[in-house]
Amino acid sequence: MKKIIFSLLLLVSSMTTFAQEKENSNSGSSKGTSFFAELGGPGILFSANLDKRFSNSQFGWGGRAGLGFVSGYIVTDNFGDYNQASVVTLPIQINYIFGKTGSSHTFEVGGGFTVAGKKIEIMDFYDEKGGTNFFGTASFMYRRQPADGGFIWRVGFTPLIAKGYIQAFVGVSVGYSF
Repeated sequence: MKKIIFSLLLLVSSMTTFAQEKENSNSGSSKGTSFFAELGGPGILFSANLDKRFSNSQFGWGGRAGLGFVSGYIVTDNFGDYNQASVVTLPIQINYIFGKTGSSHTFEVGGGFTVAGKKIEIMDFYDEKGGTNFFGTASFMYRRQPADGGFIWRVGFTPLIAKGYIQAFVGVSVGYSF
């Protein structure tokens, strides 16, 4: 778990460093970095996320990484006993934002994974081994993000994939683009 958290922090700091280098190398102002809080979505229950475009634009390829939590059931022994607990989640995705230059109305499509701190049983992801700690994720989101930065919000379909199941899910987020 410590290696995963360290890797996530390294990824987020490298995204921030990359963003600063791109801003310094180009005098144009493109608002390609966003910070947002999300209910549902790849963080499963709640997450705080940093999203960065790989180019100096508010559109195109980018990535997001976050830190969240979820409540669910954890198997405590070999007899199938379980307790309810909250677990840290780490959602990571690669995404692409479509839109018209100058418009604040965009569409985001992404895919990635979420790692939970412990094996957890939530929704329909149960088997005799007691849950999972790895979820595949996808996102199909309407994203309102002004071209010159500022308040953003997102809403959309964010299915979770694990152990042969695809669970329909939604995500709603608010944040700030800079």
